[in-house]
Amino acid sequence: MKSLRWSLPLAIFVILVAFLWVGLSRDPREVPSPLLGKPAPAFALAKLHVPSETLATADLKGTVWLLNVWASWCVSCRVEHPLLVELAKANIVPVYGLDYKDEPDAGRAWLAQHGDPYTASIVDRDGRVGIDYGVYGVPETFLIDKAGVVRYKQIGPLTPEALKQKILPLVRELQK
Repeated sequence: MKSLRWSLPLAIFVILVAFLWVGLSRDPREVPSPLLGKPAPAFALAKLHVPSETLATADLKGTVWLLNVWASWCVSCRVEHPLLVELAKANIVPVYGLDYKDEPDAGRAWLAQHGDPYTASIVDRDGRVGIDYGVYGVPETFLIDKAGVVRYKQIGPLTPEALKQKILPLVRELQK
C-alpha cells in the first residue's frame, strides 16, 4: 500500500521532467505555426505611405510574397532591417510590411531613416491582423504562396542563414 502511495507522484514527476527536458531542447524560433499549410488570414488595411489606399490579401493572389511584421519601436527589427533592404534590392520576392501596433508617423519616419525595403507597408495599429497571424512578437516573417497559403514562418529577426537555407530555396520552388 505504501509503495502505491509513492508510485503515482513519482510517475507524475518523471513525466513532468520528460516534458521539461523535451521543451528545453527545442529551438524557440522553431515554434510550429498552426497556419502552416493553411490560407493566410485575410486582411484589408490602409497603406502606411498612402493611407487613402488599402492593400488586401486578395490583391496578392497569384504571387509568392513575404509578410514582414515590424514596428518602429522594435529593437530586433533594426537587426534584420539591413538584410531586408538587401533582399528588396535583389528583387527575388516582394516583401510587404505589417507595421504592428505602431503610430503611422513613427513608422514612416523609421523607414525614411533606415530605408524602405517594402513593396508596400500596411498599418495594423490595433494589432488585430497580427493576432490573426499568431504573432508572438516582432519581428516575424511569413512566406505565402501563389494560392495565399502560408508556407513558412520565421520567428524573430531574419538571418542570412535562414534566408539562404530555408526561405529563398522555398521561394524559388514556389515561384515555378
